[in-house]
Amino acid sequence: MYPTDLTQTQWQFIKKALDFDDRKRKYDLVVIWNAISYLVKTGCQWRLLPHDFPKWQLVYYYYSKWSNLEIFDLLLSKLREEVRRNRGQKAQASLGIIDSQSVRWGNNRSLNGFDGGKKIKGIKRHVVVDKNGFLLAVMVSVANVHESKAALLLIKTLRYLLIPLQVILADGGYRGEIIEEIRIKFNYIIQIVMRSDKKVKGFEPIHKRWIIERTFAWFDNDRRLCRNYELLMESSENMVKLSAIKLLLNKI
Repeated sequence: MYPTDLTQTQWQFIKKALDFDDRKRKYDLVVIWNAISYLVKTGCQWRLLPHDFPKWQLVYYYYSKWSNLEIFDLLLSKLREEVRRNRGQKAQASLGIIDSQSVRWGNNRSLNGFDGGKKIKGIKRHVVVDKNGFLLAVMVSVANVHESKAALLLIKTLRYLLIPLQVILADGGYRGEIIEEIRIKFNYIIQIVMRSDKKVKGFEPIHKRWIIERTFAWFDNDRRLCRNYELLMESSENMVKLSAIKLLLNKI
C-alpha cells in the first residue's frame, strides 16, 4: 500500500465513468492506475517503478493506450463535473482563466527553448482553468513561445473539448489582435485583468487570476511536474492531466 493508491470509492468512480469491464486479468486495472499515480507523485522513471507493481512495460502500455483513446480527457471532464455539482455549481464552467507556466527541462533529449522573461530553459505549459482552479485544457510548447502565439492552439483545444466558456480572464501578455481573432474564430471573449498601479508591500492577489497561480502550485506538489522529464509534448500534457485527475479524485 502506498499513499498514492486509490480508495475503493475513487476506483468505483473511475470504473463507472470509463465503463471498464470486469473480465479477469492477470493484473487488475486498479493496480495499473496506482502505478501511474505513484509515478506522477514521486517523479520516478518508468523503469524504476517498485517491483510490487506490474512490470513497467505493462503499465506504460496501458498509459499509452488510454492516452491515445483520450481516456484522461474523458475522466478529467467527468470528475470536474462531479466535483462542481457537489459544490452546488453548474456542471459546465462559464468562466475560465488562462495563463502559462515555464518549467525547467529535466530531459536533455526533449525539445526545449529559453524563456527570456523568466530566465528558464525548458518548456511552457499553457493552461485554462475554471473558477475553482480545476483544469479545463492544457497545451505544452517550448519555453520561448509567447503566450499570444500559443493562445490560438490552446483555445482550439478548448473548443475541441466542447467547453462552453463565456468569458476567459487573462493577463497583459494576451493583449492585441489575438483577442479579436479568438472572438471571431471561436466565439470566446478574452477579458484582460491588469495589476493595479498602486504600490503595495508584499504579495497582492489579482482579481480571479490568483486562482490559476494556485493551480500551478498544485502541479508542483507532484514531482513529475516540477521539471519536464518527458520526451514528447503530448506526454507532458498527459502528466498535467493525470495530476489534475489525482487532485479531483481526492475531492469526490
